[in-house]
Amino acid sequence: MSNFSKAAVGLIAALLSSAVLTAPALAEARNIVLVHGALVDGSGWRGVYDILTRDGYHVSIVQQPLTSLDQDVAATKSVLDQQDGDVVLVGHSYGGTIITAAGNDPKVKALV
Repeated sequence: MSNFSKAAVGLIAALLSSAVLTAPALAEARNIVLVHGALVDGSGWRGVYDILTRDGYHVSIVQQPLTSLDQDVAATKSVLDQQDGDVVLVGHSYGGTIITAAGNDPKVKALV
């Protein structure tokens, strides 16, 4: 597993177990949506995906087209629309810009 994957899993795990994410509004957030950065694709999240799904989370990886910010946000919103409950939305690098724009969805309970 890459250093990025190890750091990402550690950060996500810490946030999921923190007091902030155990508040009633977040206690049911079993969906995690991962958004990759620029110049890469969603496969970079594989190690994180494996660990989180093993821990019982429903994990989706957005494969945004990287053609424009608007289209990347639209791809992320499309994945959010498919979730059946509260979501923790996670972005790496440029993905942080995307989740900031898409994070106003009422299903999104936290941005990482």
